[in-house]
Amino acid sequence: MASFDVIFIGGGPAGYVGAIRSAQLGMSVAVIEREALGGTCVLWGCIPAKALLESASLANKIRKSEEFGITVGDTKFDYGVAMKRSRAVSTQNSKGVEFLFKKHKITHIKGTAKLAGKNAVTVKTAEGKDEKHDAKKGVVISTGSRVKGLPQAGLELNRKNVLSSDEVLVLEKAPKTMAIVGAGAVGCEFADVFNAFGTQVTLLDVAPAILPLEDAECSAELAKAFKKRKIEVITGAKIGNVKIGESSVSMTIEAGGKSQTLEVEQVLVATGRAPNVEDIGLNEAGVQLTDKGFVKINERMETTMKGIYAIGDVAGPPMLAHKGSREGSVLAELLAGSAKPHLVNYGNIPNATYCHPEVASVGLTEQQCKDRKLEYKVGKFPFSANGRARTSGETEGFVKIVRDAKYGEILGAHIIGSHATELLHELVVARENEFTVEEVDLAVHAHPTLSEAVAEACLDSLGRVIHA
Repeated sequence: MASFDVIFIGGGPAGYVGAIRSAQLGMSVAVIEREALGGTCVLWGCIPAKALLESASLANKIRKSEEFGITVGDTKFDYGVAMKRSRAVSTQNSKGVEFLFKKHKITHIKGTAKLAGKNAVTVKTAEGKDEKHDAKKGVVISTGSRVKGLPQAGLELNRKNVLSSDEVLVLEKAPKTMAIVGAGAVGCEFADVFNAFGTQVTLLDVAPAILPLEDAECSAELAKAFKKRKIEVITGAKIGNVKIGESSVSMTIEAGGKSQTLEVEQVLVATGRAPNVEDIGLNEAGVQLTDKGFVKINERMETTMKGIYAIGDVAGPPMLAHKGSREGSVLAELLAGSAKPHLVNYGNIPNATYCHPEVASVGLTEQQCKDRKLEYKVGKFPFSANGRARTSGETEGFVKIVRDAKYGEILGAHIIGSHATELLHELVVARENEFTVEEVDLAVHAHPTLSEAVAEACLDSLGRVIHA
């Protein structure tokens, strides 16, 4: 038996960041992880998917290169090569986490863990050994989440022609046709990728709009951009009569009062993820789950059993890597005895979708402001009126600011366009520090930059826009 100050079960963004911060604060730390370090984000999510999206972006730019005075000869778009590059990037990031563990003297135990009381775990190591370890300050559940199929619609994952986001990350070639069921961030990102590599993509969602959690205007703008690229978008869709063959899948789609039969080579199911709560001894340890199956925690990330904590996807939405990482850092401060920790501000967690055009947001949508009966004003600025966007030929989209009508507080910010996921963070910082739209504009924005659109949207909410 080995003794540590804190043990993390799971080495994804929540667990490994929490472990590093705990080590920085002088604690002895162990992380139990059955796979390579980095979790879903590094191995099967954020990192490899974004590498593919970079390939997709380059493919689309090459198609427009003659507009910029560059003539390209015979060009081959090979998804298999792009996939192998994405796997290499993923491996590089995972090895980076390994290096950080060595740097901070964090013990990585490769195996599967189970709670054994409030301050102990048992481990079945990769070598088949049974071990038991204790944690003086606490055990942290950071087991993440996993992909899930859609069996109620007849779309059980089979790793052949009904796939999850895991399987599409290792495809050797892009199919000629694909249906993507689920038009959230994952579905929209892969619609972008496969369209760029020549696949005829049909994007389906039961909701009335794609990216249904985003502001309605951003969702509509993205749907318009997708349709322009010949991605078929069907919302309000009901799927039935699914037939899975050897090399194809057919289904009936009802939407808008019409019915059609769709046959494709492959289906990607992108309808959400399930928390990894099985086989870790939660019930035996007295750890309760929420009605939706996540580990129940309080604001200090403690479960219903004292000394056992939960962070990341397993502790509930938003199921985002950066949310889990912040929880890990904050929990480390709490375990170290910080008198005044800055607790996680769940109302200021940014959302980012990396398709093209990108979509990013923070805070309230306009509809949420209406639902809460808040007095608000909206400012918008289109990238088509931005000098830097014109020079790059990426003029789709806009910046939208929703502000309090009386004091100018930024209630929500919504961006669709080139580099939206980077531009958003000026407004995330502004909201965290309670800056007003006037204070954002007071900061001089360099010209010509895309960030000028942020300042102009703030000015528009005040009725003072300059360039539109």
